[in-house]
Amino acid sequence: AIKRVTLGPENLPSICCYTLLNAAHTVTCAEIAEDSSVLAVGFADSVVKVWSLMPQKLRSMKPAEVLQEIDIEAEDVLARIMDDRSAETTRSLLGHNGPVYKVSFSPDRLLLLSCSEDGTIRLWSLMTWTCLVAYKGHTFPVWDVRFSPHGHYFATASHDRTARLWATDHYQPLRIFAGHFSDVDCVQFHPNSNYVATGSSDRTVRLWDCITGNHVRLMTGHKGSIYALCFSIEGRFLVSAGSDCRLLLWDLAHGHLLAELSGHSATVQSLAFSRDGHILTSGSLDCTIKVWDFTKLTEEVTLEDVNISHNPEIKKNSDSYLLRSYATKSSPVLCLHFSRRNVLMTVSIDR
Repeated sequence: AIKRVTLGPENLPSICCYTLLNAAHTVTCAEIAEDSSVLAVGFADSVVKVWSLMPQKLRSMKPAEVLQEIDIEAEDVLARIMDDRSAETTRSLLGHNGPVYKVSFSPDRLLLLSCSEDGTIRLWSLMTWTCLVAYKGHTFPVWDVRFSPHGHYFATASHDRTARLWATDHYQPLRIFAGHFSDVDCVQFHPNSNYVATGSSDRTVRLWDCITGNHVRLMTGHKGSIYALCFSIEGRFLVSAGSDCRLLLWDLAHGHLLAELSGHSATVQSLAFSRDGHILTSGSLDCTIKVWDFTKLTEEVTLEDVNISHNPEIKKNSDSYLLRSYATKSSPVLCLHFSRRNVLMTVSIDR
């Protein structure tokens, strides 16, 4: 069993920073898999690259004629079907026809989604390193793509002012979430996979019901485009951030704004909760990572009697919740990820 470190004000996370150096083309996005074993990076030249973060290299499946001879009932069938001679530290995935804006791993790490300026979403196999499907539905660039926490379903956000819900085995979207008045810049699944949150250049955050397709919450308070969304571990709260350099905390039960955390001096690109939910982290283009005491914040917020008619006082004393601010070596932060042991892993780009 993995021993998870409990984080808090007296026990801040260890941080492992990955910086992309000397990239031949502009880095547009990065994502670390749930098991922290691989890193995927999207580039402006339409390439997606995948790196192994473990000693084990990235292997490919054996050719079809060899697979026919393997006993599929064997206990070690997964080991047998992989070709050790094909092992490489990095793999390149080619197929998009424009900058890749976001990548997302499936929970089992066997699949990778990518979205691009070309209006398509591609599903890649991380066993054969080939494109399985190109989903075409959006008519304009697709800014964000996210796998559901349970896999199979995924959501996209686009310049066409819609977000869409898809299933990996359907060519067409299952739901179209329309209602924003400008680009939908980011999308995030609720931990129970029944709801999708979207952030837009119209400065609003919306919550959608995946089953009915209905819009169930409208949250206003941002002063600029929203580029990052993150649900709390138990799903009660939503944090949003973007070009106004602030983090806003929302109560999902009633849609109230509960807190406003400021301190960044440039667009906030990424948010992540520790695995135990005690710590919230934010990464920004100002080349800093900020660590916030989420437990203290929510304890103070829930002391108030929050209901539909009572709009609580918005907490704005950011300094009392900020545990630490870490500066990178002039590297804007693209991605934050907590490993299963609560190590904070970050990806940034060298300018």
